[in-house]
Amino acid sequence: MQLEGTILRGRKFEPIQGRMVVEDGEITAIEETRTDSEKIVLPAFVNAHTHIGDSIAKEAGGGLSLDELVAPPDGLKHRLLRQASREELVDAMRRSLQFMEHSGTGAFLEFREGGVEGVEAIREALDGLAIEDVILGRETVQAMEAADGFGASGARDGEFGAERTATAEAGKLFGIHAGERDSADVNPALDLDPDFLVHMVHLEAVHLERLADEDTPIVLCPRSNLVTGVGTAPAAELLDRTTVALGTDNVMLNSPSMFREMEFAAKLYDISARDVLRMATVAGAEIAGLNAGVLEEGRDARIFVLDGDSDNLAGAEDVVRAVVRRAGVADVSDVIFDGT
Repeated sequence: MQLEGTILRGRKFEPIQGRMVVEDGEITAIEETRTDSEKIVLPAFVNAHTHIGDSIAKEAGGGLSLDELVAPPDGLKHRLLRQASREELVDAMRRSLQFMEHSGTGAFLEFREGGVEGVEAIREALDGLAIEDVILGRETVQAMEAADGFGASGARDGEFGAERTATAEAGKLFGIHAGERDSADVNPALDLDPDFLVHMVHLEAVHLERLADEDTPIVLCPRSNLVTGVGTAPAAELLDRTTVALGTDNVMLNSPSMFREMEFAAKLYDISARDVLRMATVAGAEIAGLNAGVLEEGRDARIFVLDGDSDNLAGAEDVVRAVVRRAGVADVSDVIFDGT
């Protein structure tokens, strides 16, 4: 397979006119050459923090506080999840996953409620789809064993030491929410030596120092933080210290669109468009241990293509800035995961 157009090459997303060759699901060549194609070729998104199970409760709970919405065990989302049938849950999750796939998301990291049954349900929803999943079970060690790791709610909800030890022994990912409501749970979360932290809105100088020393990756969810009223993470300071990725968080609160998340992040944070695009692609891939998220030879061919001549994108002078701040689902002309 060959793709021609403007290729956003490498970690700097250098826009080159050229041709990309894909063989057996791998990028085998990127060649600069003259082309008349108006296509824009870029790596598929990695949505680094999702709660896809919340698809059963889209736009529920308007006006509720963060704890009223999502706090375990009796926040609104948990009550709605318990009330829904398995069939309803699977169907709702599949609809969200299909939307993600069609809009250029090649992989996602999911904090999955419901124990082992919850892990099995999302795998059922994924059947036949090309999007790559990294599922972190919750609540029990058994859920972690059935999944790709453990996703902890937060240090204020429990100690999670046993779960962290079991996850490390299994060689799997351990992620945890921290710094969402306030800074009190940040140090306890860091003490668990997590593979990554989610949110990190409320930070003190000591936390920034620890992040720099320990190089713990962060996933930011700016739209979710706005909706729940918890504040704005110090994105520029975090980027100076560690890997920072981007996630859409709860489907009940936000569409799982990385286009919307990128645009919002680019306009909210004092960071460059290239920083945002890295957060939406290769940073999440690195957290998840995926060989994707960047267009380089030897990388997995998880790619999507935008129509650079769409009414929305035609005439853009800065391609990367246009992709981050202007492009949307309607501009997607093709999605290619592993060469298919």
